[in-house]
Amino acid sequence: MKDRGNEEIKISAEKSPGILYKILRLFTVVHPGEALTAFLLMLNVFMLFLAYYIIKPVREALMLSEWPPEIKSYLGAAIAVLLIFVVKIFSRIASVFPRQKLITWVTLFFISNLGLFYVLHLLGLGPRVMGIIFFIWVGIFNLIVVAQFWGFGNDLYTEEEGKRLFPLVAFGATFGGYVGGKITKWLVVPLGTFQLMLVAGGVLGICILLALIIHRREIKRIEAKTVKVGQEKNLKKEEHVKPLKKGGAFRLVFKSRYLIYIAFFVLFLNFVNTNGGYMLDTVAKGAAVKAIETGTAEGLDKGQYLATFFAGFYNIMNLFAMFVQLFVVSRIFKWFGVRVAIFFLPVLALGGYFFISFGAFLLLVKWVKALENGTDYSLMNTTRHALFLITSREVKYKAKAAIDTFFWRTGDSLSTLIVFLGTSYLAFNMESFAKFNVVVAAIWIALGIFIAKEHKKLSTERIVSPSVR
Repeated sequence: MKDRGNEEIKISAEKSPGILYKILRLFTVVHPGEALTAFLLMLNVFMLFLAYYIIKPVREALMLSEWPPEIKSYLGAAIAVLLIFVVKIFSRIASVFPRQKLITWVTLFFISNLGLFYVLHLLGLGPRVMGIIFFIWVGIFNLIVVAQFWGFGNDLYTEEEGKRLFPLVAFGATFGGYVGGKITKWLVVPLGTFQLMLVAGGVLGICILLALIIHRREIKRIEAKTVKVGQEKNLKKEEHVKPLKKGGAFRLVFKSRYLIYIAFFVLFLNFVNTNGGYMLDTVAKGAAVKAIETGTAEGLDKGQYLATFFAGFYNIMNLFAMFVQLFVVSRIFKWFGVRVAIFFLPVLALGGYFFISFGAFLLLVKWVKALENGTDYSLMNTTRHALFLITSREVKYKAKAAIDTFFWRTGDSLSTLIVFLGTSYLAFNMESFAKFNVVVAAIWIALGIFIAKEHKKLSTERIVSPSVR
């Protein structure tokens, strides 16, 4: 029976590779039979980020046209608190529904919310109230659906497969962000802000369909690769279609030193990023007010000016991210590995904010944030998700969701505290916030060292005593 299985695998490998395989292997190592699933995952996350980057400029326009940038920082604390309950609910749902139903129902819930926001707009809900509610909603939506997708990706691939294919899959996210920014810039004036929500909802519907196709293809792949037949084959298939074991997400995090290090690494990552975002918001809003006062806004009101500015900023950021994702990430993974890749972003952030601390003018802040966010959304994004390839299914869906949502938004909350203290009591200017980021980036690098040590230890243990993923 074993010889028969090896023969089937050999025959499959000798099949003539298609055009998709030939194209994808230009960017990373793709084995025969892997190309279509990798492409579908890339298309799935492309559509997901396309929807998000249609929504994101809408969020910025609603908030910054009615509220000062400080309010965005303060709302981060409210989102972090709400995420405690959201993660608990998500964890319980994941213990009831198999992954394909989990993805479907969670995404449908967010699609229905977008429709509800549009209805509330038609009923006359004011933009000031809508800005607050929608900002909080987006802060939950974008973290849950992205964490859910990468939990799905981690569930599909082994550690070796993920290191090769995640850089390719993640390109879909960066490209989706770029296209989403372009679409928003084209449609914001003719359609209007709220109509874009309906466009994003339609795109999310396509994401559900793609996830179901990928899931069914994966089940067939498991059946084809299983050498033994009968009950063992059914058990192997059942592993991927049954709900997860019961257990809280936060409990999984706090009982693992490795996960605790990752959690605080993510916390400080977003702390630095959010502080930088506050700086960019402040200088961008100042530029919008000045443009309107001087008559150089080309007939746009403040909301449209800011939506156009941020759409353009996101395009620059995503172009850089796409280049890094497509041509750099897989090579860094191949030549240096995940344990080295985690240091690129914190070192870049440390250097960028060091320069801003000497003078926070618009052009410098814009480009530092574009490079920082571009590296985050490409190399660091892929690296963070790859860190979970060596963990259990429960960790990949539940603990990862807790880390990518609650701990991420806790970084927002700490940034909120610094913004409040800095603007209310300490008379911080933008240069002062940049100096603070330099200090935090140094702590961030230290956490990366701890993660690298634990990752090496756990990887060695898996080699000595491999477990079922």
